[in-house]
Amino acid sequence: MSVQELKSQTLSSSAVSQAAGEALRKLNPRWMMHNPVMFIVEVGSLFTTVDAVRLLIAGNASLFNFTLQIAIWLWLTVLFANFAEALAEGRGRAQAQALRSTRTDTVARKIEASGTITMVPGTQLRVGDRVVVTAGEIIPSDGTIIEGVASVDESAITGESAPVIRAASGDMSAVTGGTRVLSDQITVQITANPGETFLDRMISLIEGAVRQKTPNEIALAILLAGLTLIFVVVIMATEPFAMYSGAVVSVTVLIALLVCLIPTTIGGLMSAIGISGMNRLLQRNVLATSGRAIEAAGDVNVILLDKTGTITMGNRMATEFVPMPGVQERTLAEAALVSSLSDETPEGQSIVQLARERFQFSQTSEDLRDAEFHEFTAQTQMSGIDFGGRMIRKGSSKSVPAFVKEQGGSLPPEMDREVTRIGRLGGTPLVVAEGDRILGVIYLKDIVKPGIRERLQALRDAGIKTVMITGDNPVTAETIAQEVGVDDFLAQATPETKLAYIKQEQAEGYLVGMVGDGTNDSPALAQADVAVAMNSGTQAAREAGNMVDLDSSPTKLLDIVEIGKQILITRGAMTTFSVANDVAKYFAIIPAMFVTVFPGLGALNIMHLTSPESAVLSAVIFNAIIIPLLIPLALRGVRYRPVGAAVILRNNLFVYGLGGLALPFVGIKLIDLGVTALHLVSLHP
Repeated sequence: MSVQELKSQTLSSSAVSQAAGEALRKLNPRWMMHNPVMFIVEVGSLFTTVDAVRLLIAGNASLFNFTLQIAIWLWLTVLFANFAEALAEGRGRAQAQALRSTRTDTVARKIEASGTITMVPGTQLRVGDRVVVTAGEIIPSDGTIIEGVASVDESAITGESAPVIRAASGDMSAVTGGTRVLSDQITVQITANPGETFLDRMISLIEGAVRQKTPNEIALAILLAGLTLIFVVVIMATEPFAMYSGAVVSVTVLIALLVCLIPTTIGGLMSAIGISGMNRLLQRNVLATSGRAIEAAGDVNVILLDKTGTITMGNRMATEFVPMPGVQERTLAEAALVSSLSDETPEGQSIVQLARERFQFSQTSEDLRDAEFHEFTAQTQMSGIDFGGRMIRKGSSKSVPAFVKEQGGSLPPEMDREVTRIGRLGGTPLVVAEGDRILGVIYLKDIVKPGIRERLQALRDAGIKTVMITGDNPVTAETIAQEVGVDDFLAQATPETKLAYIKQEQAEGYLVGMVGDGTNDSPALAQADVAVAMNSGTQAAREAGNMVDLDSSPTKLLDIVEIGKQILITRGAMTTFSVANDVAKYFAIIPAMFVTVFPGLGALNIMHLTSPESAVLSAVIFNAIIIPLLIPLALRGVRYRPVGAAVILRNNLFVYGLGGLALPFVGIKLIDLGVTALHLVSLHP
């Protein structure tokens, strides 16, 4: 079974049975102490069990029956909470096991200092070692290609069957141990020691058992511990009050009251919510290297989005031929075509396609075997072709006019106007010339991704500022920014300007998210609160980020923000529900405990429960079974909608507050009817 199949796998019977066994193992007090709320419940369960044994020895059958049932349901409360956590962890462990299965004892061809090649186990490779990997072989460890280019199968890591191209000296030079080379030969310099590889980190981070709690989670845990301590003091004061008033309240009832009043629902589900959030990220092929990053994603205020690949399709497409006065469009198109036949870039191929669609040209590179092609370089900023006495050049609005002037030609004023017009429209102008004459301009347009404007608007509705980053000039950047509706843009962005912008936003109190893949993105990624590095990017970028997108999709940051917010909303909804539950259970137990001494409390017994014993038992049963009933919601998460914080708070209070208040009244009453019908307790009102 592949990793991808495991990610989409629903809960199986084997997963449930494994979680049940793990729930029993988690009863170890040393483990339970990590969750103060459930540890109190476990201690109460133990005391109640001891009390039941005492009553059995004393021969008090009636009280023994009641106490034993309370003890059983208290233990079930603890087990249900452990089961929820184990179930969430089990999903991660299944994914980690699938990754472990991809690791093999690879034999590497190590290049020694003398230049000879020796065969060594992959586990002996260290940082700085160089290895040769050819087609069909497994890359033995994480590294950077220093020589060669190859097609690599990364499906063992990403779950995607399509191979990717990895090459030396670029942003696509990083390779991952455990992936397979499909073609050619590469030389890899190792960048990780055994046990420190990307695959090793994935396995350890996916394991729910080693997940570190986030600051938000820690704060909530402190709050729950504080509420638990308060109720412990309240219950301790209840016993002398009962003795003073003449009421008879057993230790079992006091413990049951304590368990029902402390926030056991959120206490039992809190860990499952956090773990399932990391699993949902992994289902989107995103590895979070820290829980803090997930929390920050939910609280992020500003996100920086690359224009190319995130907002636009990434490849500029030729959409228009603009001839100069005295030049026919067909002449311009033919020159653009022949100068692009050897251009394998998407932009060059789009020029060829547009020319053929408009004028049905049939020339191919085979027809120009004797021609001399001039490849595009960063120095010349243009490409071209020389054949049959013709010199055709195609390139930037600075380089081609300079070439024409060198040939003794002049520049038509219409060229500057068209270049400016195309730039203002957000496009890229390419000037085409033949010899000393400007033929015209090609309009290369950045194609905005479908639906991106709506997604950016959704983020704005949620109070998130969107900033577009681009290397384009400010005029072009402003045009694209207005078209897609971002709040701000950063034109002609350099590593320094990106870093400075993030620091400025953080200084104003904002949390910033960013996506990057190149070494030049590393400083900004290291500074950002949520830094998503592309798996296809450089080793430096992956190390600087606190999340890695295995699909290398720049738009994934939008999904990450939504998942982070969903985790926070789910935890808030569960906390609201748990507190509201406690209020309802208070009305169920307190009147039943003291109604015989204070008959006036009967007015608070609005559920008209049968007896004090049935009221206490029904409340404890409801308190236990509500946890497994909420497990699916905790694992799936509350649905996120891009609305403001005030709307989310109102919805939480209305749905989970009122719902959490009303449900126990109905549930406890129904359980009380069942307890009475089955004669589980003595029926003296």
